[in-house]
Amino acid sequence: MLKNSIYCLFIITFFLLACFIIYNNLKISQTTKDYSLNIKYILHYQKESTTDNKITDIKNKEETIGKLTIKKLFLEKDLYDINNIKNNVEENVTILKGSISPDKDNSIMFLAAHSGTGKQAFFKNLNLLEKNDVVELIYKEKKYLYIVENKWETKKDGNIEVPKYNKKQLILTTCSPNNEDKQLIINCTIKES
Repeated sequence: MLKNSIYCLFIITFFLLACFIIYNNLKISQTTKDYSLNIKYILHYQKESTTDNKITDIKNKEETIGKLTIKKLFLEKDLYDINNIKNNVEENVTILKGSISPDKDNSIMFLAAHSGTGKQAFFKNLNLLEKNDVVELIYKEKKYLYIVENKWETKKDGNIEVPKYNKKQLILTTCSPNNEDKQLIINCTIKES
């Protein structure tokens, strides 16, 4: 009888361990998928980016192209070119494809980072931003100040739909801290001088 109980306990333990491993692997693959987002603009206006579409990895280049600073969140993080190997959510705040750089008219920059816990959770407190908070972006040695206009959560399905205004925008996005099926979006517009 004791032998059968030990055998059953071993099988149950093995089964639970296998379930735990499968669950964690699915969660990791979903987290990685979260930031390969398709970006859609709700309004009709979209200025095409004039950057070359040729993909070239800048593997060993240490140069940054800018810095994101949010004083309210004690966040200051370097940004790398969209084709740089360091432009990934596992290491940094990431510039998403579909972004139009702030040195272009009516630009729209999409920045994503992890939330949650851990040393890569750069956007863990992004939900604390409120209307009229200031976000600073330095891009190619020029400073841009943005003001938070609004924030919302949307279903996490690989798409981000945002209204495109007729002025420069900065969109910050991460997983919702309250709902694992949602994406948090912070919409910022350029501060008028």
